[in-house]
Amino acid sequence: MVQPQQPIGIFDSGIGGLTVASALAKALPNERFLYFGDTAHLPYGEKSKSLITEYSVQITLFLLDKGIKHLVIACNSASAAAYESVRALCATHGVAVTNVIDPVVDYIQQKKFKHVGIIGTKATISSGIFQEKLKSTAGLEVHPKSTPLLAAMIEEGFAGTDVSRGVLKSYLSDPVLRGIEAIALACTHYPLIASEVRNYFGGEVSVLDTAQIVAEHVKNTLTELDLLATSQTEPHEFFVSDLTESFKKSTQLFFGTDVLLKAQKL
Repeated sequence: MVQPQQPIGIFDSGIGGLTVASALAKALPNERFLYFGDTAHLPYGEKSKSLITEYSVQITLFLLDKGIKHLVIACNSASAAAYESVRALCATHGVAVTNVIDPVVDYIQQKKFKHVGIIGTKATISSGIFQEKLKSTAGLEVHPKSTPLLAAMIEEGFAGTDVSRGVLKSYLSDPVLRGIEAIALACTHYPLIASEVRNYFGGEVSVLDTAQIVAEHVKNTLTELDLLATSQTEPHEFFVSDLTESFKKSTQLFFGTDVLLKAQKL
């Protein structure tokens, strides 16, 4: 049986999921996190469902072996492709799983929006998962847009530059997004450009920060399961499958402070 003082596991295809880890650290200051970034195999957004699932299961086994009490799939591509497989595996250990899609779907439904844009990787958008999960919501029209250049652009440090603004204008001006009243940032990199998205729409479109929405969902889930930690007794740990200097430098950008990355091959 899992216990409150066990850590929360978080994984992503790279280090973009650190935006989710950062939001979780603010929402749950007493919790300890074990983060795994599969930097050897990124980006997941260009890979097949079967390969994403294979990588996700390997990472899940690693985190379960570390004794996690809850798992957060901090990657939209993995959430779309591998959630059911990961959830089935975690169930055998009594560990619940949160993905970064269902909490956002719930949030959109609660807000009763009529027109919502979704931007994300090719894997997330082509999966049709947001459209499928939201199709039964009365009066709601989903406007999906694949934005494959954004994650790489952010990791290369171009957020907040003329490059970023130019790429965003090219994507966000697509007629498919015309008339939206809210837009979901369906990639864990995108919270870093949330202000730019808001500026593009001139404040007339609600920008849904998925990291914050997911953090609140995890907090509520742990509360319901009586698994909230009362204090953080050990430091967070951050693992990556391929450790490079560029990833070391980028971690502060995504997490908000320096972290020590450890190399861990799958």
